[in-house]
Amino acid sequence: MYFKHLLTGLLVVSAFAKAYSQKIPVPVDTTIVTKHTTTIKGKTIPYTATAGFQPVFDQEGAPVASLLYTYYKRSDIKDDQERPLVISFNGGPGSASVWMHIAYTGPRILKIDDEGYPVQPYGIKSNPNSILDVADIVFVNPVNTGYSRMLPNEKGEMPDKKQFFGVNADIKYLADWVNTFVTRNNRWRSPKFLIGESYGTTRVSGLAAELQDSKWMFINGVILVSPTEIGFDFDGPVEVANRLPYFTAAAWYHNMLPPALQQKDLTEVLAESEDYAVNELLPLIVKSGYLDASKKEAAIKKMAYYSGLSEKTIRQNNLEVPFNYFWKDLLRDRDGLTIGRLDSRYKGMDVKESGDRPDYNSELTSWLHSFTPAINYYYSQELGLMTDLPYNMFGPVRPWDRSNNNAGPSLRRAMGVNPNLNVMIQSGYYDGATTYFNAKYVMWQLNASGKLADRLSFKGYRSGHMMYLRNEDLIKANDDIREFIKKSSVGIEKGAMHK
Repeated sequence: MYFKHLLTGLLVVSAFAKAYSQKIPVPVDTTIVTKHTTTIKGKTIPYTATAGFQPVFDQEGAPVASLLYTYYKRSDIKDDQERPLVISFNGGPGSASVWMHIAYTGPRILKIDDEGYPVQPYGIKSNPNSILDVADIVFVNPVNTGYSRMLPNEKGEMPDKKQFFGVNADIKYLADWVNTFVTRNNRWRSPKFLIGESYGTTRVSGLAAELQDSKWMFINGVILVSPTEIGFDFDGPVEVANRLPYFTAAAWYHNMLPPALQQKDLTEVLAESEDYAVNELLPLIVKSGYLDASKKEAAIKKMAYYSGLSEKTIRQNNLEVPFNYFWKDLLRDRDGLTIGRLDSRYKGMDVKESGDRPDYNSELTSWLHSFTPAINYYYSQELGLMTDLPYNMFGPVRPWDRSNNNAGPSLRRAMGVNPNLNVMIQSGYYDGATTYFNAKYVMWQLNASGKLADRLSFKGYRSGHMMYLRNEDLIKANDDIREFIKKSSVGIEKGAMHK
């Protein structure tokens, strides 16, 4: 149940700054608090929602940016020293926190059908699967996403954007911001978890290590939702061979595999494809043009068998079919339609059936259709945050410095230093942007020593990049987070030690 607009607002400082080259005021350090109740897993949960702006400070203590955050705190817990805090980021880079905020773990989610497609009228509804029953959550919008913005100095000069827009710059200033948030909200004693989606997985992997190394803030768990490579090497034959299991998944969904495979369950088929990709296809791709002709033809037939593509297509691409071509070609001769990149369950309709890539991302246009109205309505009408700033679903953060990306190796090192740090990976089988099999590869690299298997887990779902849009997976994925938090908390009172 929602109690409308109970403002205890502007609790910190009602300060404003003029955004460079425009006159819309940017809140620098403000909070608006509203009180609510909801029902999760059949139990009534009271909570406060804080829609706030907290500064990023430079070395002299002057604010150089103001970050929008939304903090949900269960209000019937008197002592929160054992109450987990989940700090949530989305990806891009340049993507707002909107996706997981109002579709996955938060107490309110957008109105969509059970498979994730837009419905009208647009709006927001209660999320009976939110993890707010077991953990408090803060959703953070990095610079230039959502309502977050850089701030000018006293002379009206904007800060150097290089301090925000890059792999390592992003990790460094967000570690400072998180440290301030935890201090302001008295959460130093709480078990802490980081969750990131897509590029957000690079962000939280690096943050786990940076918080541990520079702030002495030890994290209990990191959740990687649809992870990127997070700094591990994916080039060459490994990257090519790793495509096949995703091709298999998408083809299975669209009934494009041979009957012998199509009649089996998805996970059974994927196990076959994975085994072939790693143990047979990879060594063949390594030999490239020096591969024996008969072995190449056998590989072409096998790849066609597991991908739904024609032997001609695979032959013409020398076993290296690009993702773009796959999305364009899989259904070309049957429906004349394309399939989605981030979620290959979605179909698109191009002007021409010819070509080597889809005209547009069918899944992303569908998602923006429902998310954009919902988040704008939610902040103004339910959280009481009124501003003329445009909400940046995708903000301007280019150029983004991708050099020296060591987020994954840093997370691996952090796990070695911190025996209480656990990692869970969540992936949709139909995600063609950050494929589930690449996610498994990431997990394998994290466990290079072979000593971390009991602290690493993988969860797969029958949907795409944002697996939580499908209601069945929304339920399962949130329950997996609950179980992960519970598992990561077992025995921590006995001290941090290697066993």
